[in-house]
Formats: sequence, structure tokens, C-alpha cells
Amino acid sequence: MSTCSIKDSKPGVSKNTVFRKPAKVIFNLDQTTQDSKLEQPWKKNLFERVQARAQAMQQKIIDKENLKKELEKKTEEKLPKDNLAKEWFNTETMTLNTRAYLLDKLLPTLVPGMEKMLMQVEKKKLLTEADIPTKFDPINHLGEYLMRNNPNYIKDVELSGYQRVMRDVTEDLKMYVPNTIYNRVSKMKENIKQKREQRESINEVKVKVANTRKHALLEQFNEWILDPKGMIPMIVIQNALHEFFQNPDFQLETCCQQLDIANSMEPRLNKMEFIELISSYITDFKSEMFEGLLKHLCHCADEFRAVIKADMRRQMFAELFLYCDHGKVGFLDRQRTLALLETFYDQSSKVLRGVLRNPRQWPFVEFGEQDLPEFWGDMDNQKHIYEDFDKVLLKMNTLLSEKQASKTKSKLLASPEDQYKHDEHRKSTRPQSPPEQQRGTTEEQEPNRISTKELEQDRESTGEQELYEESVAERGGYTGPTTEQGSSRELIIEQRPYSEPITNQGVPQGIHTESTAEQALYRESIIAQGEHEESTAGQGSYRGSPKKQGPHRQSSAEQGSHRGSTAEEGSHGESVLEPRRGSVLEEGARRESVVEQGPRRGSILEEAPRRESGVEQGTQGGSFLEEAPRRESGVEQGPHGGSTAEQPPPTETIPEKQKDKDLTSQSRKGSILRESKKSREVISSEYSEIPPQEERTLEEIYEEQLFISSELQEKISVSHRKSHLSETAKKEVQKDKSCEHKSQKIEGKSWSGELLTCNWNTKYARCEDEEQANSIYGNSRFTDLHSIIRNIQSYTELKGRSAFNGVSFNLLQFVQLLETFVGEDSPLSVSEALTSFFKRGFVETKEEKMSGLEEAKQNASQVRRRLLLKALFQKWDSDGSGFLDLKEIDELLYTYKEGMEKESMKKAKLHIQFPKPHPDHEVRLSSKQFQKYIELVVSELRGNEDHVLENVVEFLMSALERSHVESLRNCARQKWLHQIQRAAETSGVSLDPVYTETFKALTQDSKAHGNKKISAHISLLEENLLLPDRGNVLLRNVACTLDDAPFVLNRVLYRDMKGISFTVVDEGKPIHVPQVQHHGNIYFWNYSRKKNDQNGSFLALPLQDASMRIFGVLAVDTLRDPQKINIFLPHEIRFYQGVANVFSAAYHYVRSREHILHIIITGIGWLYNIITSSITAITTYFIEPGLEQDSDYVLRNMMVTGHLGLTEIHKNPPTIFRKTCIFRDFLYKCTDSSEVVLASVCGENHIVVPLRERTGEALGVLDVNIGRSKMLFYREFKDLQKMIKVIQVACNEILGELSGEIKKNYILEIENVGEVQRAGILFFRVMLQELQGCLRLLTSVDFVSLLLYDYNPLAEPKSPPDSKSKELEANIKLVQDILKAIILFFHPELELSSDLRNWDKCKLYINRYLVENICDFDPTARNLKVNLKLIDDYIGGHSRTEVWEFGNIAIEYLYHWAYVCLALMKLNQKINSAISPPLPSKTDSYMYAKMPGKAC
Repeated sequence: MSTCSIKDSKPGVSKNTVFRKPAKVIFNLDQTTQDSKLEQPWKKNLFERVQARAQAMQQKIIDKENLKKELEKKTEEKLPKDNLAKEWFNTETMTLNTRAYLLDKLLPTLVPGMEKMLMQVEKKKLLTEADIPTKFDPINHLGEYLMRNNPNYIKDVELSGYQRVMRDVTEDLKMYVPNTIYNRVSKMKENIKQKREQRESINEVKVKVANTRKHALLEQFNEWILDPKGMIPMIVIQNALHEFFQNPDFQLETCCQQLDIANSMEPRLNKMEFIELISSYITDFKSEMFEGLLKHLCHCADEFRAVIKADMRRQMFAELFLYCDHGKVGFLDRQRTLALLETFYDQSSKVLRGVLRNPRQWPFVEFGEQDLPEFWGDMDNQKHIYEDFDKVLLKMNTLLSEKQASKTKSKLLASPEDQYKHDEHRKSTRPQSPPEQQRGTTEEQEPNRISTKELEQDRESTGEQELYEESVAERGGYTGPTTEQGSSRELIIEQRPYSEPITNQGVPQGIHTESTAEQALYRESIIAQGEHEESTAGQGSYRGSPKKQGPHRQSSAEQGSHRGSTAEEGSHGESVLEPRRGSVLEEGARRESVVEQGPRRGSILEEAPRRESGVEQGTQGGSFLEEAPRRESGVEQGPHGGSTAEQPPPTETIPEKQKDKDLTSQSRKGSILRESKKSREVISSEYSEIPPQEERTLEEIYEEQLFISSELQEKISVSHRKSHLSETAKKEVQKDKSCEHKSQKIEGKSWSGELLTCNWNTKYARCEDEEQANSIYGNSRFTDLHSIIRNIQSYTELKGRSAFNGVSFNLLQFVQLLETFVGEDSPLSVSEALTSFFKRGFVETKEEKMSGLEEAKQNASQVRRRLLLKALFQKWDSDGSGFLDLKEIDELLYTYKEGMEKESMKKAKLHIQFPKPHPDHEVRLSSKQFQKYIELVVSELRGNEDHVLENVVEFLMSALERSHVESLRNCARQKWLHQIQRAAETSGVSLDPVYTETFKALTQDSKAHGNKKISAHISLLEENLLLPDRGNVLLRNVACTLDDAPFVLNRVLYRDMKGISFTVVDEGKPIHVPQVQHHGNIYFWNYSRKKNDQNGSFLALPLQDASMRIFGVLAVDTLRDPQKINIFLPHEIRFYQGVANVFSAAYHYVRSREHILHIIITGIGWLYNIITSSITAITTYFIEPGLEQDSDYVLRNMMVTGHLGLTEIHKNPPTIFRKTCIFRDFLYKCTDSSEVVLASVCGENHIVVPLRERTGEALGVLDVNIGRSKMLFYREFKDLQKMIKVIQVACNEILGELSGEIKKNYILEIENVGEVQRAGILFFRVMLQELQGCLRLLTSVDFVSLLLYDYNPLAEPKSPPDSKSKELEANIKLVQDILKAIILFFHPELELSSDLRNWDKCKLYINRYLVENICDFDPTARNLKVNLKLIDDYIGGHSRTEVWEFGNIAIEYLYHWAYVCLALMKLNQKINSAISPPLPSKTDSYMYAKMPGKAC
């Protein structure tokens, strides 16, 4: 029994609590109120008098010094100084001490004496009359003078001018005498002087630096987008500083802690306030840090533009939602919304579809909406969220490899002559292109017309080959984030050949005739033509007029024109592009400038108008600028056909550093550009022919430019001008690219100054609870419940989250869905087109509107009912026990309407399943059970259910008689109970705060309502592994109050020991011992306590989970109370029962989060084993209430998994607030809407997936960082979906079991080992069930097709194998190895048999019983013995990519099934070490966790 106690005198303060693992003691932190000590009057008077006296003495000394200075000044006016005495100053070291001594002691008196003596001699004329006898003795006269003027006896002697100078010389000379006070003082003064001068110089430098930095910040302020008043929100700048301070390279954590970020967008900064705010944090910054800060601010300014653009888009979609929500019900139909997105997607052009996300795929389609074969067996790469993504990415990788090979060859050709010979040789040996590869040929061709200048151009083209190759990769597909500035989001759209001009075909009605995406495709296809229309310096092409008009033009390559560089790239069909050589330089420069600009966002959709704007402003002189307007008009130049060279589809550019070019190559490029320009002029003027059938009118050109805003044209023209810088100039301005001046408009639209990023929920989120609570407040019938409802609302802290239901979207979910569909990089014109399309297409019938209104009314009614019944329950449960007696409820209900409805109410009991009665035959209803019971009773009564329920609630409320004291006690106890649950929700998945709040609630109630001093401890059941003969289970004390820590903490109670705790466990009901000294079965932990002191009461309460299973005991005693009679009262016992119930819920809340973390670690380990390096990191966040009441919820960073699969679990998880996520708001977008978010921040792309509660709200987030890749391959994308689905299913099972909604389902033997071990393998068990369900759907034909893969190497002729035979051989080996591995699971005896090496005999084991065996197989069974190494060799010899490319659904299923079985078997072998709680101990700052290595 516990003998602990608590000392506490003030509620709300952390109490004495001791925890287990490790033994952590929170010492007494009680703050007793002390009388304020008044200051004594005498002390104050003494201080005043002493201070006045000290000031007077100081002033007296100052006056004396001033008087002395004035006297010296007057004396100097009367007797000027004699500088002759300065000759005494000599710092010669040999005589320094002697000279200083003489000047100090003798000479000041001797020199005047000598002067007096000589004056006397002169007066007596002793020198002129030497023969005259005299009594004057100079020696005696000098001695008399010295004696009369002894400085020891004569004070304040008036000094002559010579003496004053000598005194000064003496003082100066003493400074040079070593080891003297004067010398030390002089050195100190000198050091002080030097330091002062140094400090002054430093201050001057600091002032200059500060002024320079202020000037730099002044210029940097103009980079930000400002509101109409020329100001910027302070919270934006604070977020920028917060991100910079968190950079580990600078170690500025202290600055980050000092930064107090604003809570709203209201505080704004003008230019001077902006400078002052930043200057206050950068005083001690070094130059490198300040430069880094400026660069960071420039990037943040760019990010802020993207934030404003996204906010504009979200406001546009929010207004669309309000427009479509005709009935103002607050939600829209999900299926209709997805159907409209699919229609818009299908009717869009191919280029635009390359930007949009496919609405038929995840995350638009939920996992539950897909069949198992479709989810697990779909290997069609065309179903990627980005159209043709895999194909484009593979092409780009091939292109880059060819580019690298071409560069290597160009380096080997050192001289231009060798290179020219090499090109000539390639031209002469180039084979004729097959017809299907000649994209630009027509059926009839004209003779070649090649000018002399064209031939010269052909010889110069080899010098441009490297430049061309560098630009090809950048023009070929959409790029992910750039290399130098990660936040750049350039998206280069897929360019495809079309057989007809691109018009408004496929665009939904109401959208502009041609979107910007289509313009981009058209212009790229025109510019990139590799036929006779090309006019670049590196290609000897010409313009021909085909005799028969068609979609393509005549190919100059087929006519025999010399294109050396084109030949290197291959035929038209093989080359990814057929670009213009001269304009390639300009195009490459423009692409390079885009890369260097870094954080500037955009897409080819926004870049497309750049080609027109550059022409209009006349800033470029390349062939691109000369040809583009001619091709645009179609009147002056040739016709507009389809693209003749197949452009690579949208893909992801792999970042590659640009190599520096030497001066020779730069000069060669410049000359090539000049020559190519002249050649283009000649070619374009001499060989231009216009087929009349392909001429385009000005109206068509105008329709192409509908989506081009003036602002975009300004930006594009600037980009064109800057793209023609030389390589040297580019390097010089490279650092300033991101900080160049930008327009204050976004795509021609000014910012209104309103930003809803921080208060999106405040404006648009709709909280039905608050609306219904306000309506109840206005109803006088429920006045007694108003205060209780207010408390309930204040305790509801996780507000603003939307629940996903699969049927409808609320505003937040609708906006997020559309934002995910259009993407972040698409221009606003696409969103405007989508908005107009929705306004026309979203039409509801009258019946649907009425149905929506009825559903909204029902939702509001349910919320109102829940609030009323919950408040009624709390009023009834005045002791806070957490349950009500059914018998008491029925007795009161049967009196409703004087018993007239008694029979109807009894019918309600037929439709509800009550909990099992307690041992005393008492049926207790929890709050949820009480609400359900009352609703069933109301449904049996006549009348409108809402009115009847309100009448019943009013009747019960008035029938309950509660005194004011009981109401106050109930309010206080509900608050303490809420603190326990809040501690669990804000603990960061730790039980320590839960223990603290539990003991605090017990002690506070005992002092406030029982006048007792109690001790308490918590003991949990554990399996007895060490001493099983003393019982199968034991009770371990895991936490207790402070005073009994040495006696109780970590102690174990066995069944064969004295005590009543095991009786409580067995019977499941509380036991109260009023006087422990008279009870013979009480175990006292404190042996030192005397028997006479063992007086008090003891109460043991069972701790039960949602399934009424007992997992521990809560014990409370009064042994430390000084009163002899201190029995627990009934209302105290009931409250302690409520504490036990709330603690149980809080305990399992923490455990459920811990199990979820365990599941996530297992799932990530599985994913990393099959995906090598595509994922950079996966971060797991949990949602928690805010630190303050009524504050927004926060996110806790629980763990981070790096690219190596090693998971770092934080002991004290960092907290992320919404106000710090202006630039990284994708996490809160995900949690607010409970939808998947695809985002790109700082050059890294994120797939943010919510972990949902069973109610549909987000409980956490998985942030999958895929680095600079635009998207994963479809195989990796599908594997990621599989991991997420299995994790969500496993989480739902864990949450359902812990809440009591579903019963525990043990499928595998390993699940019976324990809860923690079960959580560690639950991921694989769920995946195993999914795969078994897929295998059941296979037919015998699927397996028969596998048996046809037979291979006998001896039967084949010995001929060199080609690629097809190698591929066939690899496929045969793959099929046979996987099937052999499957056979070994069920026939392990074959490992030593020759049958395993004979494929014909192995076929016999693949029969109709195989699928049944697979579906019933338990890889964790105890009697199962298989050779894991042999199976691992069969499975591990084939990669995930190899299985995917094989493309057989049966092999796909079997591969995953074998992988999961191997993982479970390995975990079963390491059950105690591999499956452990994922949380670190409290003595560690973090820990690393990783699941067992690859199973295959």
C-alpha cells in the first residue's frame, strides 16, 4: 500500500509527482504566499542622508580642483613657462633612474638656488673684480638657500616658469622608470587611450556598416510586394527572419527565441520600420551572414509573391464555392465536383494537361474508392497524376546521357580543323532517315535552294554544337526546381507535334479561344522546327514551298542540305529537338538566366508571352526575334504548320551545374552569333514563300494573346534583354538576379493588401458547434445549462479542422482540391478559366437543393442535440464520476408527462445494447451511451423529434435539484478532469504530464472538497516473465506522489503478497478500506512506519480501457493525514472513479499515438527498402491543442526519416505554429482540409498526406519530401500510395480498438505477444490481408500464363545473344525464382531436393491449392520452419523495378506477398529487440530507429 503524500497549497501549480522509466522526481515546487516585507523607514532615511553627504563631498573636491586650475592659469599669465627646462627630458636607460631622482628631489630646489647664487655673484661683481677680497662664499650662500627652501618644510611655494616646466618634465620622466607606480599608471593610461581610440574607430566602422546595411535594406524593401499604402505585414518579415535564424549554418537559435512573431496580419511596416526591425537583429552579424540574409530576404520576397498569388487563387476558388452553394448549406457534392474536374481535364489541350493533375488518380480518388486489383495491380504508367510523366523523364535522362557523351567527344576534338573534318565525315556517312522518322517531309519535294552563306553557316555550326546540346535539355520538358536557387519553379511544358494548328479545340465552352499553354506549345513548335523554315547559324536550312499542302513541311535534311550539328543529333525522328542553331544560344542564355534567378516562380505558360514581348520591344537581335513576328503574322512569312520535330514531353530536368567557358569559346560564340544573324537575314529575305492555305489572319493571332497580360509582357521583355548577356556578365550579375527589381503586380493584378494565409479559418471556416451554442445561449429555457455549455466550448480546443466524409466538400476542402488540381505554378488565367467553367457547369436541381438544405438542417440539429445532452449529463454527474446509473435515469424519465410516455420509453430499451452490469448489478452509462439512450427514447415519443428532445431535456434539467455548492464543485472537478485529457493531448506522446495532472487533480480535490492530505500511486499490469511461479502477471508501480518515492516507485506487487490490488483487478470494482489498521490484508510499502502510525483510509480503483479490460490500479490513501478519522466520502469516491476513467482515456490516447508512430516507422522502412533514393525525407507531425486557451492548434514534429531510412525520434518534439508558416503553409492546409497537398517550397517538392481520425479529421501529417524532382516515377508513386493506405488502415484499427468501437482482431500468432509488439507488425499484417484479398481474385489463367515461361539454355544454339533474348531470359528467371520462393514457403523440404532445380517438377506444385494455401498462410506460426536465406536469395535477386517492368499482375502480387512474409518472419525471430516502443527514454534528447534490413 502507498504511504505517499502531497504538499500543496495552491491549485494550478505542478505538484509532486514521480515517474517511472527513469525514476524522475519533480521536487516540491509549491509557492506559498508570503507576507510582503515593507521597507523600513530608518533604512530609507539613512540611505538618503548618506547619499546627500557623498554628493556634497564629491562636489567639494570638484570645486577645489577647479579653483586650483584657475590659480595655475593666473600664475601662468604672470610668469610664462621657461621651455629651457625641457632639455632635462632624456629617456636614456643608463641614467634614467638617477635623472628622475634628481629632477624629483634635488634639482627643483638646487637650480633656483644656483640661480640666486649667480645673481648674487653678479650683483657683487665678483667675476669682474677678482682681486678684490670679499667675505661672500658661494657655497655657503647656496647651502643657506637650500636649507631655507627645504621642500619638506615649506609648502605652497610659488614656482617660477622654469620650475613649472621642470615639474612637468619630471612627471613625464617618471613614466619611463620601470616598476614604479607612475610607469604602471602611464601604461594603463596608454592602454586605455589605445582601447578608446580602437573603440572609436570600431564605432565609426560600425556606423558606416550600419548605414551601408540600412541602404541595402532600403533597396531590398522595394523587392517586396506592398499593400496599397506602401507597407508590408510585419508577420511576413518575421517569418523570413525566423526561417533564416533556423539555418544551422549560422547557429542563430538565440535570435530565433527572441523573435516574437505577431499573431495577425494587422501590424504593418513602412520602409523605415522595416529597416529598424531587421537592424535590431543583425547588429552583430558578420558580412557573410548579412549577405546571406539579404539573399534570403530576396528569395523570401519571391516566395511572398507566390504566396500572394496562391492567396488570390484561393480567394477566387472560395468565391466560386459561395457562388455554387446556392442554398448556403456550406458544402458541395464531391462526385459532381470531381466529374467537372474530369470534364475540364479532358477538354483541355495536351499541353495544359501536362500542367494540371489528373483528377481520376490519387489524391483526388480515395483509396477506398478503388478496387483491390486496380490499386495493387495497376501498372499502367499512363495513369500517372502527370500525363506521360515516366516517358518524358526517361527521354530526358537519355537526352542528358547523350549530351554528356557529345561533350566528351567535343573535348577530344581539340582543334577546329579536326572538328570540321569530323563533321564532314559524319555528313558523308549519315544514313537516309526512314519516312516515319522524317517529321517535316511532304509527299512531293522541291529542289534544294541553298545559298553560299548557308554553306558557310554549315561549317560554323559545329562550333555551336555544345551550346545547342546545353539548351536542348532545358527546352525539352518541364523542369523541377532549379540548381542554384531551389525555390525556382519553372515548368517547361511538353511540346508535341500536331497535324493541325492549335486552336480552341478541346477547351470547355466559355474559356478563351486559346489558353496560354496552347500558345506556348504553338510558339515552341514553330520555333523548334528543324525543316527548311529554320534560319539559324548552325544549320544550312532553307525555306521551301511544298507542292502539296500538308501539316508538315519539307525537310532540308532529306534534300541533302548540310547540317553537321543536326547530323550529330541524328535524324529528325530520333532527335528530341530540331532547333535553330543561332537562336539556341539565345534560348540557352534565357534558360540559364531562369536557373540563376532561382526563387522566381513561373511556368512555360507564363513564359510563352515572353517571345512576343521580346519582339514587340525590339530588345533582341537573334533569329528567334526575327522569325517569331514573321511566323506570328503569317502574312509576311511562311505558313503555320504543326510542329515538325517531335519535342520531348513534359519531364523533369535533372539539375546540372553549368561549366565555365574559356574566353576563346566565348569569342567564338560571339562571332558565330554575328555570322548567324547575317545569314538569317539573307535566308529570310531570299527564300520565304507563303502557302496561302496556311496563312493566318490577325484575328487568330489576337485570339492567341487573350491570356497574355501586360504585366507578364513587361517581365518577359526584361527577361529577354537579360538573357543575351555574355557568360562573364552573367557571372557578375548572378548574385543580383534574385534581388533585381520586380514589378508590384502579379500577372497584371495589384495586391489588395489582404492576405488570408493566417486567418483563413477565421473568415471562411464554419463552426457549427459555436453557432448552435450561441442559439442555445439565446434560449431562456436552458439557462441552467448555459455555463456548462460555455465550459464545454472552451474545452474544445482542436477547432478549425474539416472532417473528410467522402460525400461532400466544405469550403476549405473544395478550395484545396481545386488548388491541387491546377497546381502552384499555373497562371491565374487557368484558375479563371476553371472558375468560369465551374460556374456554367455546376447546376443543381431543385430536389438536390432541398436535399442539401435538409441535410444541413439535420447536421445542425445533431450538433444542438449533442450539446444539450452533454451539458445535461455533466449537470447530472455533479461528482464528475463519468457515468450515470441507468436505474436512476429511468426513474426520472418515467415521470415525464406524469408517466404517460412510460410504455413508449420502455420500447427504446429494445433497440440499444447496454454495457455489462457491474458486480453490484448496476448498469452505468457513459456520456455517449447516455446521449444515445435519450435519443432513442425521444424517437419513440410522438411529435417533432427536435421539439420533443428539447422538452425532455428541459424536464430533466428542472427535475435535477443541485445546490450552488454542488454546481461549483462540479465545475471545478470538470476543469481538473479536462486538464488530465489536455495533458495527454499536449504531451508530445509522453505519459509524464498525464501522471502529473492526475495527481494534481486528486490532491486539489482532497484539499478543496475533502480537507484531507492524501498520497497516491498508479500501478500497471505486466506479464511476469522472471518469476512465473509467483503469478502470470504482476503490478508495477510506475508513478506516485513525491513523499513515497523511495518506498513505492518501481516496486512490484506479486499475487502471493498481501494486498487488495489483485482483488480489484479480478473483480473490476473499487474497494474502500476505511481503517487500514484493522484490515489484515494490506501491504505497507514503507517498512519504517510504526504500526501505531498506520492509521488512515485506503481506496483502490481499477483502471479499465474502452473494452472494460483492466490494465492497472489507481490507489489513494490518507496515511499521511494528521487526522485520525479521515474516511473517503461517497462524492469523493465517485470523483476518484472519474479520475480513473479520464486517466485511462488519456493513457490510451498516448499509447495510441505511440502505436501509430510504430506503424509509421514500419511502413517507412518497407517503403525505403523498395524505393532507393527518390525520397529525400519523410517527416511525421501530430496535431496538438495550442498552449493557450482558445488558441489555434499546433503541430509537433515527432520524427524525421532521412534518405537512408534512419528515423530520428525527438524526445521533446519541436512545436510548429501557424503564424510561423507563412511560406510553408502546406502543413496547415493539409490539416485544415484533411486533404492531400502537393506543394513546392524552396526548390523542394512535398507530398503532404493527412493521417485521419475515424471521424475523418486529421490527427497528423506525413510530409514526404521528394527533393528537386517534380514527381516520383509512377511505380514509386504507387508504392507510396500503398504505404499510406496500409498505414491509414492500421491506424483506424488501432484507434477503433482503443475507443471500443471495434473489437481486437488477432490474425497472426505474433499478435498475441503484446500490444507494443502487435503495433510493430500491424503494418505488415494489414498489407498481408490486402495481398491475400488480391490473390483470391486471380484466376487459373493468370498462373497458367506464368508456367509458359520456360527456358533451357542447353537447347539454344550458341549464337551471340541480342537484347530481346537477354530480356526474355531475365523474365524467365524472374518468374521461376519468385515461384520457387513461393513453393519453399509451403514445401521447405524441397531445399535439399533436386526437384527445386528442375522447373518441370516445380510446375507440379503450382496448382489450384496454391492460392488457398497463400491466403491461409501465417508466416509467424510457431511450427513453421523455412530456409529464410534461400527464399531471400530467390526474391532478393530481383529488384522492385524489374518486377514492375515485367508487368504481370500475378508476379506483382506474389512478389509483395513474399516480401511481407519474409519481413514478418524476421521480425518474429527478433521479437524482443526489433519491435520495441519507438519513443526515446527521457534521459535522451533523441533516438534513432530503423526496421530490420531488406527482406529482399
